[in-house]
Amino acid sequence: MGKREKQKQKHQRSQRGKGSYAFHGEEDGYIDDTAPFSSLPEEVDKDLQQDEQQDSEDDDDNTAGQQHDPSLHIPSKFLLYQQSVQSPKGDISYMQKFFLMYVGGRMPLHLQEDFCGTALLSTEWLRGDSRKTAVGLDLDLEALNWCMENNVPKVGADGFSRISLFHGNVLQPLQSKLVKVDPQELIESISLTHKGDNLQTGALESNIQEGSAAKDDKMFNRDFPLPGRDIICAFNYSCCCLHKRAELVLYFSHAREALSSEGGIFVMDLYGGSSSENKLRLQRRFPNFTYVWEQDEFDIIQRKTRISLHFHLKKQHRKLRHAFSYSWRLWTLPEIRDCLEEAGFRSVHFWIREMPDSTELARTEGFGAGKDIKYEEATSFEQHDSWNAYIVGVA
Repeated sequence: MGKREKQKQKHQRSQRGKGSYAFHGEEDGYIDDTAPFSSLPEEVDKDLQQDEQQDSEDDDDNTAGQQHDPSLHIPSKFLLYQQSVQSPKGDISYMQKFFLMYVGGRMPLHLQEDFCGTALLSTEWLRGDSRKTAVGLDLDLEALNWCMENNVPKVGADGFSRISLFHGNVLQPLQSKLVKVDPQELIESISLTHKGDNLQTGALESNIQEGSAAKDDKMFNRDFPLPGRDIICAFNYSCCCLHKRAELVLYFSHAREALSSEGGIFVMDLYGGSSSENKLRLQRRFPNFTYVWEQDEFDIIQRKTRISLHFHLKKQHRKLRHAFSYSWRLWTLPEIRDCLEEAGFRSVHFWIREMPDSTELARTEGFGAGKDIKYEEATSFEQHDSWNAYIVGVA
């Protein structure tokens, strides 16, 4: 196939509309989130466009002979996301620090990760202490299933007994369903219910067929006690997926109710800065792929934008365009504080760090830029080109 025909196909794919996320003809609408950068100067943006044009030409030269080569394995988008976006050890270190500062008296053992996706943070949490437990909640069943098959087994023999993944909406957590270990029978008919200080699960009517491996009574017809959580987190700017103030307060209220009666914290992150309210296109280069973060035009009235994540695979000469796409409302720090207080948190704390400016982040190699900048607690903070913040609500 010549270049002209390929360009025609690419143009046709681009006309499918913003709601269509295609990778070589496969629809992909998974919603998730990631860490942004500050904006690029115009000359750097032109350089990136030139890089993309060169990549496109390389694709045309190589795709014909390689697209059917079975040896060219396409890595999972979830694996690429984990490698390019997440740093669970750093998040866990700060969460433990916050807990000991604002609650104290004991070590945090029980974590809940909302908007957990592949629950990489939860599985990393389990590694530190055999007494630790984790609960994950997410709307995307494919991501939860991928976690069960790829992340949990790496924890060790007791990993499955210490993690509980639920498929559901953070705004309706009591209606969520427990994800089962058996990938063929993923969702166990169990839903979250309140019971005292804990959230427990009560068995509902089974739809498991006779002879199913999931028919084991120990997995099905039983209560599923969950201790009150010491820490609940919502990272990768997930709260920006909630567009209405009432939704934000409702979610924070659910989080407050799930925390231990002995005290606990809710931790989320947020980004901002003068560059965050513009159209952005930024990248990180890794050994085997390039990660591209793209923010659409920013609506200053509704404070909404659309985010897309792309991965350019070097060995396979492929691009996963719009591997993850979602709609965000960019909240402000005062708005988050007011909603947390309205939801019943007794105090709210901000930990902020200034991020490197645009020129430093233009061609970032891995996590190199800004990795040594520490978060510091702040009650006031002057505007910068780009910043990141942890927000801690203390129950």
